[in-house]
Amino acid sequence: MSDRALSWWVRAALTVPFLVALAALATTHWSPVLDLAMTELRVRDVLGRHSPLIGLPGRIGTFPDQGSHPGPLSFYLLAPVYRLLGSTAFALLVSATAVNVAASWAAVALAARRGGQRLVVGVGAIVMVSCAWFGASVLTQPWNPYLPLLSFIVVLLATWGVLEGDHVLLVPLVGFASLCAQTHVPYLSLSVALCALAFGVVAARWWRARVIDPSQRRSLLLALVFGALLWFPVLVDEFRHSPGNVTMLRRHFLSPPEEPIGITVGAKTLLAHFDVTHIVTATISRSDYFIDRLDALASGRWVIGIVVVLIWIAGATVATRVTERRIIRLHVVVAVASVVALLSTGRIFGKIWYYLTLWAWPLALVAVAATAWSFIALCEQAWRRRLPVTQVSVLVLVLAGAMFVKDAATVDPPEDRLSRVLNAVVGPTAAALDEGVGAADGKGGTYAVVWDDAYYFGSQGYGLINELERRGFRARSYETYRVPVTAHRVTTVQQATAEVVLVTGVNVADWRNRANVEEVAYFEPRSAVELAEFDQLRAEALTLLHAADLEDLVGLVDNNLFGASVDARLPPGVEPLLARMLVLGEQTAVFVAPAGTF
Repeated sequence: MSDRALSWWVRAALTVPFLVALAALATTHWSPVLDLAMTELRVRDVLGRHSPLIGLPGRIGTFPDQGSHPGPLSFYLLAPVYRLLGSTAFALLVSATAVNVAASWAAVALAARRGGQRLVVGVGAIVMVSCAWFGASVLTQPWNPYLPLLSFIVVLLATWGVLEGDHVLLVPLVGFASLCAQTHVPYLSLSVALCALAFGVVAARWWRARVIDPSQRRSLLLALVFGALLWFPVLVDEFRHSPGNVTMLRRHFLSPPEEPIGITVGAKTLLAHFDVTHIVTATISRSDYFIDRLDALASGRWVIGIVVVLIWIAGATVATRVTERRIIRLHVVVAVASVVALLSTGRIFGKIWYYLTLWAWPLALVAVAATAWSFIALCEQAWRRRLPVTQVSVLVLVLAGAMFVKDAATVDPPEDRLSRVLNAVVGPTAAALDEGVGAADGKGGTYAVVWDDAYYFGSQGYGLINELERRGFRARSYETYRVPVTAHRVTTVQQATAEVVLVTGVNVADWRNRANVEEVAYFEPRSAVELAEFDQLRAEALTLLHAADLEDLVGLVDNNLFGASVDARLPPGVEPLLARMLVLGEQTAVFVAPAGTF
């Protein structure tokens, strides 16, 4: 088989599981909530009067004056497929899938450019193992921590290619690094460092040679112009606003509101991701319970991580003794990325959420691949014969692909439990607004969507804004939520025709007793058995909280369940109880009220 044909076979193999996942997702009606609803709002705005200039809101600064992730590139990349497929919620999932398929194809293209069939199949195997590990649920949704995962592999490979002397790869390096850095701020330092390494090596070569090759100069200038275009919206925002988002990011991370976790904890966190045995075991025994899946992404053992790092160091040492010098350069890329990763992980403050360090898994896989390559090259050099590396890589690709397909065939939409509730109430709500129930005035009105949420801090409220806007209503919110919903989706009490209030849990009874308020939708997501389970879990959690003398958290269980579940003071055994309660859900109602009621 020719190298070109093999490259396309590997691309096809990487694409098939994504198509299986989309086929499974197409069977379920899905409505985005929270961050994904905010994402769709911004994708809908692309190239319009309110085209986004910055990324999704993050835990940056203090709500409501919070900052956002650096840039809007992901929204612009999602927009074409999204609009082509009718601007539906499913089209948003297809768009995210297309971005990841494009990244996997780019990784294979870089491998084909830098080597023969061995490298193509080897890189294909790394990408497929990453896909099987993260799973279809992660790789088909456009959530900003997830979207750059495969693109980061391309950043690592493109940096390596530039170190190898392939200066044309500066262009894809800048493109994929910009996507990573703009979409989720934990990628920023890594992307900047790897770009600095690549450009620095190019400059050093020119300095030593005292001559600049015209084709190399063109590649450099094209990469710089390309980068300037990709970051232009970010600069526009910085000049148009005071403070701009870049300023807010700089202030927040230079003067964090809490003490960083430090190098020691940061090292253990990073090393846990180098436990590659965890990738195999957790992928094979993947749970259907979403909390277990999330925990599995971050529960590697740092002790095994140390062993893997020591073996990697041995591999890098071995690479200095083989004639194939490009292996050394791949180790250099891994080393630079690992040092920057360690420093940035040590700067994390607050709870170490699993999604803050997801990029470390692809880095660990590339480190393992570089180590294996080193030892294989040494053996082949000593024995003077080629080992069946291509065949082994094909086997790994096929096995990982089979696991990815299996996972893809049963994938659920993102936050399906929250989406199911939103789907149940949005139809009746839209019908009530259209019919002018209570203070509503049909599609001619302006509706302030607010929430009194005892359950999940307004996640479905953002989804309700998005779904009403999809149906042609002027769905807005108040000034407090200007950053999450965007400034042009803000209204005032004086301008609003009515309020659409999403209410959950114990707050439903209170709203039913209010005057001049119309209940237009209601849904109880729990069966009788689940209601009994919820009550049992609640009783157990309250008992443990009382015993720990945490009376303020006792109140939060009923009034802010998610807030209680992430409190750092929770005694042992309480967090799983609250997490399961979040999965079961709570009663949800929607009320139409006169403007100013909330």
